Amino acid sequence: MRKILMVVAVVLLPMGAFAQDFNKGGIAYQAGDYAAALKEWKPLAEQGNAGAQYNLGAMYEHGEGVIQDYAEAAKWYRFSAEQGDAYAQAHLGIMYDGGRGVIQDYAEAVRLYRLASEQGYARAQTNLGLMYEYGIGVLQNNTLSHMWFNIASANGNDKADEWRDERAGLMSQVDISKAQGMARECMSSNYTKCGY
Repeated sequence: MRKILMVVAVVLLPMGAFAQDFNKGGIAYQAGDYAAALKEWKPLAEQGNAGAQYNLGAMYEHGEGVIQDYAEAAKWYRFSAEQGDAYAQAHLGIMYDGGRGVIQDYAEAVRLYRLASEQGYARAQTNLGLMYEYGIGVLQNNTLSHMWFNIASANGNDKADEWRDERAGLMSQVDISKAQGMARECMSSNYTKCGY
């Protein structure tokens, strides 16, 4: 998908001139003027703005206004992820999952998906469910897979409910009930008690 989630990044911005520059970049990006967006966001990213760093990562990943460069995308995602940005954590996880711009490392992908999942990001929750479903970077576990798909579905990921139901077809009713209870506990604890 060629979409940058600027709403979250805007919330991370301090008020004042930086916000104006960031918003100018967003307007330019939405208009397809990637060069102008890059001109606004790159200085902010270099100054440590997590939202601008995430957006630069996405631009490099998709080759928008820059030569496509997965290593450069991973670099900017990493800067933002280290500041706690859930979107950057999830996208960096995708890079590690696929070995794009970084050495493929499923355990690192799982770690990053988990960080983003614990902030409520449904796409990361779905990806974490897939890792548990197939036993990639973690031990295969239908209960945890079902739990994360269930949470992602509750958070708006349409595909997650289908995958949750597929997992349920392979599970006993006792295990399904356990997974549902774990999902409720995870969400009600604000992602601090998530079954592991």
